[in-house]
Amino acid sequence: METTETPVTAATLAAFNEAWNRHDIDALMSFMTADCVFHAVAGPELQGRSFVGAEAVRAGFALAWQTFPDAQWLDGVHFVAGDRGVSESTFSGTRADGLRVEARMVDVFTFRGGRIAVKNAFRKDRPPFQP
Repeated sequence: METTETPVTAATLAAFNEAWNRHDIDALMSFMTADCVFHAVAGPELQGRSFVGAEAVRAGFALAWQTFPDAQWLDGVHFVAGDRGVSESTFSGTRADGLRVEARMVDVFTFRGGRIAVKNAFRKDRPPFQP
């Protein structure tokens, strides 16, 4: 069976990263499958906090900007190997209490049908600091 889906590439992940930096939730969700999953960097579960399904993932993504209104993912490096990919970046953001978080992180992706099915985020556990 021949497929017409566009394969996910490093350029796709770079565009996804840029949508994060623009705080563009609609653009982000356009990269995701309808049944997508997002495992956040923190939470009570083994995987952090898991958001399952497009509506929950959308809310989980928006929570990042609610927690860190100036959030940015800088110095991105991206690669894809088959149906998996990785984005490495420096997360930078200021919490409501004025403390700043800056730490290296990675997102590990699983792709299906030319879209992101799973985004699993990992970040160094660097303590927040006063700028």
